[in-house]
Amino acid sequence: MYGGHRSGPNKKTTKVDPNEDKAYSLEKEWTVMTDLKEIFEARRSVNFFQARKELAPGVLEQIIDLASLAPSAFNLQPWELIAVKSEEAKKRLYPLAFNQPKILEAPVILIVIGDRKGYEPGNPEWNELETMLGGDKEALAGTQQFARALYGATPEREIKFAESNAALLAASILYAAQYYGVDSHAMSGMDFEGVKKEFAIDGGKEVVMLIALGYFDDAKTLYPRRHRKGYREMVREV
Repeated sequence: MYGGHRSGPNKKTTKVDPNEDKAYSLEKEWTVMTDLKEIFEARRSVNFFQARKELAPGVLEQIIDLASLAPSAFNLQPWELIAVKSEEAKKRLYPLAFNQPKILEAPVILIVIGDRKGYEPGNPEWNELETMLGGDKEALAGTQQFARALYGATPEREIKFAESNAALLAASILYAAQYYGVDSHAMSGMDFEGVKKEFAIDGGKEVVMLIALGYFDDAKTLYPRRHRKGYREMVREV
């Protein structure tokens, strides 16, 4: 059986100061993992969530803020998230995700979105690069043209740009959640176009995946971790 809050020598119990900037207030102490190897080994894709256990106030924001350190092309961060939390919104998502029970059980479902046009000059993240370049607009324009050539030459490249960057954020969310003792499950089983339409997602953006966040239902049994390919199975040296 797997639980979301296993104790161990590499965990740190912290009492959060509710007055601390960007902190969140909890009624009791919460536990975080401090060893990166333990976080990777502990993360599992759980299918069963405690339906009545919500995330503590502020913990979702903490997860996303930590996950936002994920890398992205030119630091353009061409991604967005929709946090599906209300029962009404979950019921709308449920049939579009092939009636998977965890859509209704998990306290939060994230819709991970990639922006196919995130390389365009209209992305405000370019402003930071302009500042770094000392206001050199010619240098900025050259970099933007290079980005357009890399990512905007064909529709296929635009999709690759959106999905690869958003996937980096999604993976980061899974491990950030584990750091805060929150279980997760990434899903690609859905009607992608149906989700875009139902949640009014711009046509120039791609729904990349769903991520369920919550706490594993300890009344259920989690299968042992299945085989993972190691270096010798997945790496071809040239």
